[in-house]
Amino acid sequence: MSFTTTILQWFRENGRDLPWRETRDPYAIWLSEIILQQTRIEQGRPYWERFMRRWPTVQDLAAASEDEVLREWQGLGYYSRARNLHAAARQIVASGGFPSTIAGIKALKGVGDYTAAAIGSFAFGLPAAVVDGNVYRVLARHYGIATPINTTEGKKEFSALAQSLLPQSSSLSLQPSALSSLTSDYNQGLMDFGATFCTPQSPQCPQCPLQETCVAFREGRVSELPVKQRTLKVKERHFSYIYISCNGYTAIHRRPAGDIWQGLYEPLLIDHGQWTIDNWAAQNNCQLSIVNCQLLAKNVKHVLTHRILYADFWLWETKERPELPDDYFWIHESDIVDYGIPRLVEILLESLSLEP
Repeated sequence: MSFTTTILQWFRENGRDLPWRETRDPYAIWLSEIILQQTRIEQGRPYWERFMRRWPTVQDLAAASEDEVLREWQGLGYYSRARNLHAAARQIVASGGFPSTIAGIKALKGVGDYTAAAIGSFAFGLPAAVVDGNVYRVLARHYGIATPINTTEGKKEFSALAQSLLPQSSSLSLQPSALSSLTSDYNQGLMDFGATFCTPQSPQCPQCPLQETCVAFREGRVSELPVKQRTLKVKERHFSYIYISCNGYTAIHRRPAGDIWQGLYEPLLIDHGQWTIDNWAAQNNCQLSIVNCQLLAKNVKHVLTHRILYADFWLWETKERPELPDDYFWIHESDIVDYGIPRLVEILLESLSLEP
């Protein structure tokens, strides 16, 4: 039995039951793919369900404000995904409908090769191979490929191999009209196989239906593959957040472009890379000092892909509104729940017994 046929048979018996697989609606499928970028299915599924309830069509999502979308996205991280999702929804509506070609799908904001292939395959039955981390792992192990998956050479090699393994009408004795659903099943089957069976740790090799043809199993290299070049440099940043409580109000601002959490809201921030609390206050003519603040949390660690953040959280209770930079504005303390905030800020606010 061929590799492709084995994956199709395995998927029929073991494929995951997921709600976005019960439709060919490109909007629902696209939404699931954007949410599941850098996100586990268990975490992403409730977000997909909430988005579909609140904005059941792409027209509904396009009509929402960016703030509304960011607020609904809160907790998922990688907030550029939410901004791109919203911008792409408006692209789709402006163009008259969801694109049905790989090139058209890839032209959407925030959509790359993988996502375009996934939407094209799952929604329209296009013959496009989907290559994600699970697919890299299965192919690298089965075919014994040691080319690093995060290099240009590796991406080309694995993409070409994945494309060559798509179901073909001639080899499977099928009518061309039956191929579209098989292409979708095969792509989803290969991803599920990697996610649940040929896993990074403790893969189920003794029960694997591909065991006899798996190069990595035969050569004892399962734990070595796939190969990934280490290029990521993780930087540390240190923040101090000052929560100002003034007669039932607090001050927040919206984070600007060009940094993490663009478009989200946060209390007064002092970035240790530029300031200490005291010299920030002197520079901004603000009557702020450590003396009149209460430290509620210290060195709270928050890990992002390229950074490790450490944050101190201070409470400043004052009867008079201090002078702050122009981009800060005052809101009722209870209204902070109406603003999209980073997960780190959400964690810090818990020490105030607020529910952001």
